[in-house]
Amino acid sequence: MIVVTGATGHLGRLVVDGLLDRNSQVVAAVRDPRKADDLAARGAQVREADYDRPETLATAFAGAEKVLLISSSTPGQRLAQHEAVVKAAQEAGVRHLVYTSVLAADTTKLFVAPDHKATEQLIRDAGIPFTFLRNGWYTENYAQTVQQALATGSFTGSAGDARLGAVPRADFADAAVAVLTGDGHAGKTYELAGDTPFGYAEFAAAISEAAGKPVTYQDVSPAQHRELLVAAGLPEPVADMLVDADRGIRDGELATTTGDLSALIGRPTTPPADAVAALVKN
Repeated sequence: MIVVTGATGHLGRLVVDGLLDRNSQVVAAVRDPRKADDLAARGAQVREADYDRPETLATAFAGAEKVLLISSSTPGQRLAQHEAVVKAAQEAGVRHLVYTSVLAADTTKLFVAPDHKATEQLIRDAGIPFTFLRNGWYTENYAQTVQQALATGSFTGSAGDARLGAVPRADFADAAVAVLTGDGHAGKTYELAGDTPFGYAEFAAAISEAAGKPVTYQDVSPAQHRELLVAAGLPEPVADMLVDADRGIRDGELATTTGDLSALIGRPTTPPADAVAALVKN
């Protein structure tokens, strides 16, 4: 039995769908079971699993052979939530714990990295056979950027001409499915990003091509970038995270040459132009 936490999230739903397509016995572990009716209709067993209520985790993991821990999206609480999941998995006798971490978690300076690095250590210390899926950036992170570009004809950033290896969530979900249904992954750490890194100027060109209208990229300083984001109405913590992401791109932290992602999914990663076209259509 495979348990997927956060199963009603964007990534979780894709993973559950992929597992069901392979006729796997799947438990969709979710905070609110009422939001998982569609997964139940497809054949997933739905169990309540609230990271903040450890007693629900024990029930959710009962009988599980493998667990996919999809990282929490709650800053400030993430590590404690992950610790509760790891403890519950340990007590349930889970044989394989797969964790969605962040690219180069042990060396990157990205804003989100410390919690991921600490979670990886928690899992190692727990003694559960593990696989770390160190996911890079999702192209869906740029959905709002694409809409801004379509509305105004341009978007701004502070990444310079550096490149990132973003791909759609579906590619990362396929990698998780491959690990959860395959053999030989225990003890492995995979650095996951697209085969074809791209810069923001190329991103703008892809938006322009898909939309049939001119779009340009305007590079500004990190300080200017933050000011523009806050002026646009974004909360300061969100603005800080986006500016930090562009710093990570400049420092080469959001691209990799390992080829791990395409190797796991058995195909080339989604081309940037295709990923951008999907964002334009949405």
